[in-house]
Amino acid sequence: MSDDLKNKISLTELQLLIRDSLYLSLPDFYWVIAEISEIKENYSGHCYLELVEKDPDDINIRARIRAVIWSSRYGFLKSFFEDLTGETLYSGIKILVKARIEYHEIYGLSLVITDIDPSFTVGELAVKRQQILRKLEEEGVINMNKELGFPLVPQKIAVVSSRNAAGYIDFLKHLANNPFGYGFHVRLFETPMQGTDTEPGVISALDKIAEEVSSFDVVAIIRGGGSQTDLSWFDNYNIAFHITQFPLPVITGIGHEKDMSVTDLVAHIALKTPTAVADFLIEGMRAADEHISDLSNRITEISRQVIEKNARLLESFGIKLIPLARILISELKEQLSGVIIELVNSGKGFILKAGMLPAGHKARIMSASISLLGSQATELKNIKENLVNASRMLLDNMKKKTESAENSLKILDPRNVLKRGYTITSLNGKILRSGNQLKTNDLITTRFSDGSVKSRVEDQVKS
Repeated sequence: MSDDLKNKISLTELQLLIRDSLYLSLPDFYWVIAEISEIKENYSGHCYLELVEKDPDDINIRARIRAVIWSSRYGFLKSFFEDLTGETLYSGIKILVKARIEYHEIYGLSLVITDIDPSFTVGELAVKRQQILRKLEEEGVINMNKELGFPLVPQKIAVVSSRNAAGYIDFLKHLANNPFGYGFHVRLFETPMQGTDTEPGVISALDKIAEEVSSFDVVAIIRGGGSQTDLSWFDNYNIAFHITQFPLPVITGIGHEKDMSVTDLVAHIALKTPTAVADFLIEGMRAADEHISDLSNRITEISRQVIEKNARLLESFGIKLIPLARILISELKEQLSGVIIELVNSGKGFILKAGMLPAGHKARIMSASISLLGSQATELKNIKENLVNASRMLLDNMKKKTESAENSLKILDPRNVLKRGYTITSLNGKILRSGNQLKTNDLITTRFSDGSVKSRVEDQVKS
C-alpha cells in the first residue's frame, strides 16, 4: 500500500478539518456590510438570509454568503431595527451586521448574525435618496410635475393603490361622506404598494392612466394603515422619473409621518395620509363652488345694473324726444303760418294797388299759394316721419341691448349650473353652505337640475 493511500481521510473528516481550521483562524465576531439578496422566516421563527456584495455598477455580484438569525435573537433584532429606522428587513436593503463564521459539514459556510446596526441602514437610505434627488435635479426634471396647473374643479380622480389597503378604504369613505355633498368620480388602478413589485406595479398603473389622460383631473398615489411603515419602496428613481414626466398633477398620501420619500418630493402636492388627500380634494371643490357662486352673484349684479341703466336711458330718450318733436312741429307750423299770412297780405296789397286783377291772375295767385302750402305740408310730414323712424330705431337698439343682457343673465342662472352636476341643498328655503347649520332630524331639500329630493338628517360626521 502506497503512502498516499495510508494518508487518506473521509469527506466528513475533511469537512471537520476545514471547520476546525476556520474556527481557529477566525474565532472572533466581525462587523460585516452587505446587501440582503433574499430573506425568509420559517415556521420556527428562524430567519434565513442570503447576503451579497455588488460591484459599483450595482448589478454584478462580487461576493455571496448564506446567513441566519436564530429565533432567540431574531424577534428582538427585528423590532429594534424597525423602531429605529421605520423600515423592515427586505431584499435590496443594505445592513451592517455583527456575525461569526460557521461551517457545517452538510450545509457548508454561513454567518450567524447576532446584532444589527440600524444607524448604518438609515445613513445608507439617506445617501440613496440624495443620490436619486441629485440625478433628477441634474436632468432638470425634478420640479416638472409641480409646475403643472392644478385643475379648478378636481373631480375625476385616478387612484394608484392596493384595493385592500386601509388607506384606500379610508380615502373612499372620506370623499363619500364629505359634508358638502360633492360628487367625485374615482377609479382605482390597483398595484402592490410595498415589496419588490412596487416599482413595476406603480409604473404600469401610471402608464395605463396616461393612455386615457383626458378622463382624469389628477392622480392620487395613496397607501398606509396598519404596520406598513417601509417607505423606501418609494425612494425609487424610476417611479420618481415617471411622475416628473406625467401630464397630470400627482398628489401623494403614502402614510408616513416621519419622513418624505423621493416620490413625495417630486409630486405636485405631498400630503401625509390618504384622508389628508381626500380633505385636500374636498377643499378644492369647495373653493371652486364658492368661486362660481361669487362669479354668479357678480354677473347677476352687473347684469342688473346694465339693464337698469339701459332702461333709464330709454326712458330719458323717450322723454327728451317727444318734447323736441313737438317743439320742431310747432316751429314749422309757425313758419308756415307766417308764410301764409305774408302771402295773403301780399296778395291783398297787390289787389288794392292794381284795382282789379283779371280772373286768371287771381286763380294763379291762389294756385301758387295752395302749391306752396302743399310743399310746406309735405316737408313737415317728412320731418315728422324721420323723427318717428329715428326714435323707433333708437328704441329698437336699446331693446336689443336689454334682451342681450337678459339672455346673458339666463345663461348664468344657477339653474344652468345645476345641469353641470352640482346640487343645492336648503333648509326651510335657505341654501346651506356648511354642515354646521344642520342638526339631527332636520328635513332638507336637495335640488338637482331635473328635480329635487327631500331627506332627513340622521347623523352628522364632522370633518
